Amino acid sequence: MKIDGGLPHSLADRESAARGARLAASVGYDRLFAAEAAHDPFLPVALAAGAADVDLGTNVAVAFARNPMTTAMVANDLQVLTGGRFILGLGSQVKAHITRRFSMPWSHPAARMREFVLALRAIWESWQPGGRLRFEGTFYRHTLSNPLFQPGPNPFGPPRVFLAAVGPRMTEVAGEVADGLMCHAFTSPAYLAEVTLPALRRGLARAGRADGAVEVCLPVLLATGPSGADLEPEIDRVRRQVAFYASTPAYRAVLDHHGWGDLHGEAHRLSVEQRWEEMAGLVDDDILHTLAVVADAGSLADVVRERFGRLVTGLRLNVPYADAPEVWAPVIEKLGQPVEEPVG
Repeated sequence: MKIDGGLPHSLADRESAARGARLAASVGYDRLFAAEAAHDPFLPVALAAGAADVDLGTNVAVAFARNPMTTAMVANDLQVLTGGRFILGLGSQVKAHITRRFSMPWSHPAARMREFVLALRAIWESWQPGGRLRFEGTFYRHTLSNPLFQPGPNPFGPPRVFLAAVGPRMTEVAGEVADGLMCHAFTSPAYLAEVTLPALRRGLARAGRADGAVEVCLPVLLATGPSGADLEPEIDRVRRQVAFYASTPAYRAVLDHHGWGDLHGEAHRLSVEQRWEEMAGLVDDDILHTLAVVADAGSLADVVRERFGRLVTGLRLNVPYADAPEVWAPVIEKLGQPVEEPVG
């Protein structure tokens, strides 16, 4: 089991990513990922590349805000800079962000993502000796290259590509063309076992790939603390987070799977009206404990392993290790121990 964490980054402090990587590695994290929210996700990877011997990646870079060539170039450079430890995590985002925030085209996200990854691989292959760039798809076309624009073979091989997915179509694409699947935190063991993993297997079968060819990584929606006395504010925070996800149309399928589809409509209405505090009141304890893990440090590893250990190969847990590394290092170590049964 790989244990993943977040890669901190502050533009006001050029050493924050390196310091964060060293501390996370010291408590046992295997991989660290930088998010794309208010900052570019590739810069923290570059800043942390030499700080610790852990894998570094993006979770996620927004694919449709970019094109395959620019993405292939920065990923190739980071693969060299990290000594072969870079993971290119890609996500589609939703239509409103792509068209209104990034001013980029949106259509057929699953088919477009599949082609985006195939174009990346074609570009990387063209940089090998004797390679030729000729990728012509429905959404992307890359046919112009000359020696000036070719970095040459990467000594570490191409980066791994992980895809973020919630719905079955994008999950199938991950099974077809990716090295890893990044699940969304807004999920449940039942949804993973009954919707996500079957979709992944369909994609693997379509591409003639073996079961286990794609890593399955899950960020755990988590309310935790050193002791039970620390949990109440964390429970309130996670309840609000669940309500926010419930208001988002892209995640309604998870609610529908549990018979809670009506919650989406009510949460969405309150979000439009900016009634955020009332939204949290829609999430009762049954919903909360189905979609999130609530456990203190002493029981956290056992609870998480029981829920997800046989379903995924990687777990992302954002625990407050910087405040008390001696508390959380044993938790992370236990989480990383092998499970008795394989994924699926």
